[in-house]
Amino acid sequence: MRQSPEQDAIEKRLGPGKTSRDGFLGTDTRHLGEIIVEDDLSVKRLDLTHAAIVDRMRFFRDAAEEGFGGVVMVPPHFEVRSDSVRGKISCPFGHQGGGFAKNTVIVENTRLNKQVMYTDLTIHLIEAHGFYQGRGAYFRTDPAVLAEVLEVERLAPPVIPAGE
Repeated sequence: MRQSPEQDAIEKRLGPGKTSRDGFLGTDTRHLGEIIVEDDLSVKRLDLTHAAIVDRMRFFRDAAEEGFGGVVMVPPHFEVRSDSVRGKISCPFGHQGGGFAKNTVIVENTRLNKQVMYTDLTIHLIEAHGFYQGRGAYFRTDPAVLAEVLEVERLAPPVIPAGE
């Protein structure tokens, strides 16, 4: 898959040392466009939208912030916490606006005994760019894993009127 010069420039910024020490591509050898398309197809196969996933991520992030670094219980079976450090990190796609807080949200689904970890920048990357990061990236958030652990509600099937 051929990329535009703009995508090539973004891909460079996604690499190690540009915006973050380890970068956002991990060990993934696919081009940026391929990563985004594959994750978008995964989201669609799950009968979800990026917006539904992001809404659930924000819900848990907001709950975690109430705990000031401690564990917060979220019924029926979630434990969440948020850790943060000073400073901000900018969007490697070039969005302006002062950057995103350097926080880490950890959500554990105690029923499944599984957890996910993400940041405010992760939320933005998914919402604005459909980018869940490359395979092997520290904050890679596979859409299927997010959907399972965060229990993201699937889209309602379309209603087809009788007689059609």
